[in-house]
Amino acid sequence: MLHFETAVHAEEPTIVKYVEKTHTGIETINLSRYAIAYIVRGRQYIYDGDRRRVVNRGELLYLGVGRHYVESIPENGQPFEQIFIYFTPRELQRVLMHLNVTYQLTITNKHSCENCQSGSFVIAEASSGIRNFFLNTNSYLRETLTCHDEAAEHMKMTELVYLIVTHDEGCIRSRLLAAVDMAREGFEQIIYEHLFKPVSIEYLAEKTNRSLTSFKKEFRRHFNAPPHKWFVKQRLTHSRLLLISTNMSISEIGNECSFPNTSHYIKLFKRAYHVTPAAYRSGHLGQNGAQSTPYESENYAELVS
Repeated sequence: MLHFETAVHAEEPTIVKYVEKTHTGIETINLSRYAIAYIVRGRQYIYDGDRRRVVNRGELLYLGVGRHYVESIPENGQPFEQIFIYFTPRELQRVLMHLNVTYQLTITNKHSCENCQSGSFVIAEASSGIRNFFLNTNSYLRETLTCHDEAAEHMKMTELVYLIVTHDEGCIRSRLLAAVDMAREGFEQIIYEHLFKPVSIEYLAEKTNRSLTSFKKEFRRHFNAPPHKWFVKQRLTHSRLLLISTNMSISEIGNECSFPNTSHYIKLFKRAYHVTPAAYRSGHLGQNGAQSTPYESENYAELVS
């Protein structure tokens, strides 16, 4: 089973290979650093609201700080394999400065589209140079096994950033360069740290050193929604995945997702998805009562509407 990091204790990038031999269903990953991932073998689903996106072998995945929902699929009897490179904005900033000073590389960020402005992840086809980079990195990881070499990891991070920023304008390049903004990282990090905690908007404003008005404006800039609406949506999304991937009771899931009043949780869930949590769960049960693999539809809200 895949296990993803939930905290960061160093500023150096970290290169990790994850291997999953069997299909274990939807998993939640919490990132306190940014990440770039590449699938070596198999495919992966990543869930975004009412959509399920597919990440195929040979594609690049950028993941922002926060919570993500993924489902890793082994293929042809072979395990699922994926390489992650984690980094902080400070480390990325040092790499970009090195490229600028050493190679006089001028880096600008002019690309902008809906994918760059919203969402916590970006999927893109990897160039031949980036595919070769990850194939070589895969060999490096096999050779070093559990050895952690910070200098080697830093060089590989530099190489990957170079390959991305010298490529044509695109979403991953744009999101990577946007991640250099440390103020953005600090603001978002605080929000995600309190996603499932019973805190007020006033508390979060104080925590981020902003007035209430400034906080609400900044929040909308980062998340494209007002705070209360965004928090409820994120918590309901998490509860929906817990309903189909765990045996927790409805009340336990409500508590887990910061809805301590079960009746209120059910009311909010039904308002959002037009079905009760219990009915939503039963809709994804197999004929023998075991939970089946959900969401064969690209828009999986259709299954419960």
